[in-house]
Amino acid sequence: QEKTYTGTITLGGSTPSYDLETEINNNYETKHLSENLIYDVAKQFVGEIDQKPPIFSAIKQGGERLYKKARRGEKITIQSRKVFIKVFKIISIENLHVTFKITCSKGTYIRSIANDFGKKLNSGAYLSELRRTAIGNYALSKSVKIETFEKKLNL
Repeated sequence: QEKTYTGTITLGGSTPSYDLETEINNNYETKHLSENLIYDVAKQFVGEIDQKPPIFSAIKQGGERLYKKARRGEKITIQSRKVFIKVFKIISIENLHVTFKITCSKGTYIRSIANDFGKKLNSGAYLSELRRTAIGNYALSKSVKIETFEKKLNL
């Protein structure tokens, strides 16, 4: 099902896992970055794109999860695949932290978008925060607090 996420991409560095599961292993120059450049590059991700999933993922290869192989330091080759990005909206830019909203097809890796975003900006990037706010018809905005749910159960 279609999914919606919000989160933060941090520019200026990259990690092998494309997020904070692994430590920053490369740092990049960021003086060339501007708000206009960041907004323009985000537009390039809307629509059907080729995406290579991260090696630190649950995809199985040879009957084993890739993240297990990656943690052992094995060489992993992953084929890119087509995914669809319906929305890639930049919510705010504070220093090197880009807050976003993405609505995408199933099978999309937001960590890979962060990594690819950094490559297109020539600044490196990794996912530093992520929250899924909707999947199909289920949305965080339609949720109720546990206390409210418990009161309704006791009716």
